Amino acid sequence: MVGPAGEQVGIVRLEDALRLAREADLDLVEVAPMARPPVAKLMDYGKFKYEAAQKARESRRNQTNTVIKEMKLRPKIDSHDYETKKGHVVRFLKAGDKVKITIMFRGREQSRPELGFNLLKKLADDVAEDGFVESAPKQDGRNMLMVLSPTKKKSEARVDAEAQKQARMAQRVADAEAEAKAEAEHRASHQSTTQTKKRRGPADNMDPDIDL
Repeated sequence: MVGPAGEQVGIVRLEDALRLAREADLDLVEVAPMARPPVAKLMDYGKFKYEAAQKARESRRNQTNTVIKEMKLRPKIDSHDYETKKGHVVRFLKAGDKVKITIMFRGREQSRPELGFNLLKKLADDVAEDGFVESAPKQDGRNMLMVLSPTKKKSEARVDAEAQKQARMAQRVADAEAEAKAEAEHRASHQSTTQTKKRRGPADNMDPDIDL
């Protein structure tokens, strides 16, 4: 048996262990049932469960979920496709995810590895603001690989994304309020003009020299 402070009490009978637990107002918890003899400890089991749950929650909070996205390119990719794929890479990096870039060689392209290397270098330079090269370009069979890591941690990326979302919502609310105010002012101006405008009646067209 183990005492409440972790001290070794030794081998005791079950009845004696239960008596010691009652006297100390603690619980007798079997912590190693498969051991020979089994090991039990005197503890406050409710407090133990609470502290274990707190540690597990803290561990989950500090855990970083690493996600690796993949983007595939051809050595002779055209500029439009390159810009599209680069945009996806930037989006992944901004979200705090790693990106594995794969250059796929076909046929005679395999004899021109410099095409893939130069393309990977260009991409790394173009996204340098949001990511950096974690794994340098290397040949892997018919492909060439490179891994980019985000400059911001995933938690920081989430904070930035939430801040941008709140800013967009605030801007939409401000735009809606400004539009409603402008519409109200326009209606008020139109109503005022209508009320002050002189209304023409039959008497306005009468000739004073004509005797009706």
